[in-house]
Amino acid sequence: MATVSQLPTPHQGEQSHRLRIGVSFALVYFFWGSTYLAILIAVRHFPAALLGGLRFLIAGALMLGWCALTGTKIAISGKDALRLLLVGVLLLTGGNVVLAWTEQFINSGLAAMIVAVVPIWVALIEALIGGDRLNPRGWTGLLLGIGGLAVLLWPNIANGSPMGRRDLIVSLVLTLGSLSWALGSVFSRRFQLGVGPFAATGWEMTLAGLVNGVLALAVGDFQHADWSRTGWLAIAYLVTFGSLVGFTAYIWLLEHVPTPKVATYAYVNPVVAVFLGWLLRGERIDRYMVIGMVVIIVAVALVTSSKLRSGKLQTKLQASPCEAGAD
Repeated sequence: MATVSQLPTPHQGEQSHRLRIGVSFALVYFFWGSTYLAILIAVRHFPAALLGGLRFLIAGALMLGWCALTGTKIAISGKDALRLLLVGVLLLTGGNVVLAWTEQFINSGLAAMIVAVVPIWVALIEALIGGDRLNPRGWTGLLLGIGGLAVLLWPNIANGSPMGRRDLIVSLVLTLGSLSWALGSVFSRRFQLGVGPFAATGWEMTLAGLVNGVLALAVGDFQHADWSRTGWLAIAYLVTFGSLVGFTAYIWLLEHVPTPKVATYAYVNPVVAVFLGWLLRGERIDRYMVIGMVVIIVAVALVTSSKLRSGKLQTKLQASPCEAGAD
């Protein structure tokens, strides 16, 4: 039996709680920010659709298996299955597979900055379909975000070489992919499902993984994969730290930390991605990248803070687990 002196004091309990919060933020910031670099490595060995099929089938099966072992409901209706399929395809095929394809041509840091504007596209789509209206702060953020994208892409716009035109086209394709991601996020927030966020994410990954696998088979990705150890290690990293550890930390933070603090992942992850790309892959960071990054982060902060004023962001963060970043 523990003595009185052995029992944790309130101060010790508070310190332990703060430590868990700090570790959880570090996990979300670093692991979700590092997924862009991991995707860049993985797509060198597995074509984009095959990578998306392998990664999300494995991650989805593990997450659903964990839910079953812990007694979390995973049974879904046919209606829920169609909804989860739609959201999964928009997020993890139209969004993530397109991201992986573009990282064959452009740096992971640039890709991360283009994807970082997803919250801005979400706000615009919501405003257009009669959801949350953008206030002046939100519109300012939207215009700034478009300006930040223009700054990022300006070197390719001004460069008349074939390489510059190719990179510009690839960047625009990724912009369309981020719009798919945003549309999936909007649907995810509007759908009412009969399962919790872990099971919903597991099903989205599994269903989208099946679609990605069929797509990979149709375009001949299996013949172009080298099935190397490096590629499998990158997939293992994406599954373990991007999809499982990062998401678990994210959900825990939503339950223990005010939403405005949790939402800061949208500002930090792109910075982590750019830094890791520069540190580990020697990716170039020029003045356009720095200016564009600052402008986009400020823009996302303005749009997010405009939603926080309406008090609606807490529900939306909890309802759209698979949309956060490139997890």
